[in-house]
Amino acid sequence: MGMFHNLKVGNQVINSIDWEMTPDLTFGTFESWGGRERVRNNGERIYYFFVDNWGDDPKLCLMERGVKHARIVAEIDAPQHLVRDCVKKQGEAAFFERSYAIDNDIQKWLINNVLDDGDQSLVHPVHEKRVVEDMGPRLPRWDKIPTTDDAVLLPSNQTTLSDDEVQSTIRQWNFWDAEVNPSGSFVNHLKDSGSRTLVDQRTGLMWQREGIDITSIRSMHRKINELNDKRFAGYSDWRLPSLEEAMSLMESEPNEKGLHLNTNFSREQPFIFVAAQRTPGGYWFVDFKHGRSFWSSGTIPGGFGRLCRQI
Repeated sequence: MGMFHNLKVGNQVINSIDWEMTPDLTFGTFESWGGRERVRNNGERIYYFFVDNWGDDPKLCLMERGVKHARIVAEIDAPQHLVRDCVKKQGEAAFFERSYAIDNDIQKWLINNVLDDGDQSLVHPVHEKRVVEDMGPRLPRWDKIPTTDDAVLLPSNQTTLSDDEVQSTIRQWNFWDAEVNPSGSFVNHLKDSGSRTLVDQRTGLMWQREGIDITSIRSMHRKINELNDKRFAGYSDWRLPSLEEAMSLMESEPNEKGLHLNTNFSREQPFIFVAAQRTPGGYWFVDFKHGRSFWSSGTIPGGFGRLCRQI
């Protein structure tokens, strides 16, 4: 843990700042295999500073972390030149690697200006707001007729794909992809099949409206088995979609939730695992936020899930 300092966030006094914790370490510690050398129990909370570079301007934040728990508790008014310099040191960053460890300059500034008896006006608590998600206009009810005149049967098997094969597949089916096929279009015929599911009558697939929270690929398969054991929505054959099946949901224009997806799907699963590994290594995902397929190294196999089944 290193040095001990206090920080007051609203009425809360925090004295367990972990200077060694970084965004890169959090998945293995709190989401995947548990990091029991650091975490004594599931109710424990640790706090660390990080630079959030997801918006137009980077900002310094304080994160509260626990097992399956993550919450930004405060934003800190740090000098912008310090925060920008920290970002510049990162070099080229992937879409899903925009949360950075603080550097020594930011740590020194925090100790000298904010922590203990520092300037509390620089600390702005972040209050969580519970918002009921708008699930879009009501769709026509599924009439259980499985096909339409333009019905297609997409590949559903688990497979291994190279970069070139993924690009070829996207073009073959004319899926929209912001990078690979920006002129593509795949038309769905979505119907309401229940409060928690939708059916695309064109592909004959039933989909979760929501899905599975971010987790490791190993935990994802365990959660799929649990849903099937419980017969989610009355069925026991739910699975990860193939890359083709997931890409079939991609829409060329983002909805009001910021996703290239029909609004009847939840925004809580912005990028999802598919049943395809990458050769020579990694896992394939479909990213509805940025409108593309992408892959991630097998050492960082964290993703969301939106399951499907053939009707």
